[in-house]
Amino acid sequence: MASGKEIRTKIKSVQNTRKITKAMEMVAASKMRKAQERMRQARPYADKIRQLAANLSQANVADYRHPFVVRKPEGKKIGLILVTSDKGLCGGLNTNIQRIVINAMRQWESEGASEIRVCCIGNKGLGFMTRIGATVVSQATQLGDTPRLETIIGPMKVVIDAFQQEELDTVYLGYNRFVNAMKQEPVLEQLLPVTGEQLGTPDASWDYVYEPTPEAVIDELMLRYVETLVYQALIENMACEQSARMVAMKAASDNAKDVIGELQLVYNKTRQAAITKELAEIVGGAAAV
Repeated sequence: MASGKEIRTKIKSVQNTRKITKAMEMVAASKMRKAQERMRQARPYADKIRQLAANLSQANVADYRHPFVVRKPEGKKIGLILVTSDKGLCGGLNTNIQRIVINAMRQWESEGASEIRVCCIGNKGLGFMTRIGATVVSQATQLGDTPRLETIIGPMKVVIDAFQQEELDTVYLGYNRFVNAMKQEPVLEQLLPVTGEQLGTPDASWDYVYEPTPEAVIDELMLRYVETLVYQALIENMACEQSARMVAMKAASDNAKDVIGELQLVYNKTRQAAITKELAEIVGGAAAV
């Protein structure tokens, strides 16, 4: 059995760890509220640009079809934009989306995919893709707590431009969708080509006056639409990260409290046994005299 001094040292160590996890829980709770607010502020813009894209997809534009909506039959060359967190200590958040992605990659390869190019947004996804030997063509890490669209446009455009140049047939987007503070849903969805299900059905039939040309307006709008989808995925994933970290740190703090209680009980038993032994030795010595 460990000595009383060793047990006291363990109790002190666990107490110090609990202070850290408790502080991280409070910080994550504060960041989660800010991340949720950014997510709510971005949703009106995303909804509006989706509505515009849906209207333009039904408008009569002299038989012009943007490359983003042209479905390619082969589907042998695939692009993937993977959104993860930069830091860990957030439970199984990154592991869940990585498991879905690796299963999908194996399925694509079994179906005859000749090439898979990956854009990693977040350090955890980059490390994972590097370890499994995936072809990482671009990356964006160390985004901070308030990511800006400009920081991810460059890396994502590497994959988007490859699709426009017909080097890729399909592009997928993997991220964690925020449901509530206790639930985050890993999602792998098709980003390009844009499908009718993504755009939705327009509320009414629209006819626009284009300036300078219909092609220029549609090209710019569709690019902004795809960039908005990726940025929305990023801020959703960050809200998930802070929520998962808050839950994980709360569980760690609760577990530390239980461990402290168990160690305190062992310490009390050890101390009582030592006192009983000393009393027995004193009584035995007095009886011998």
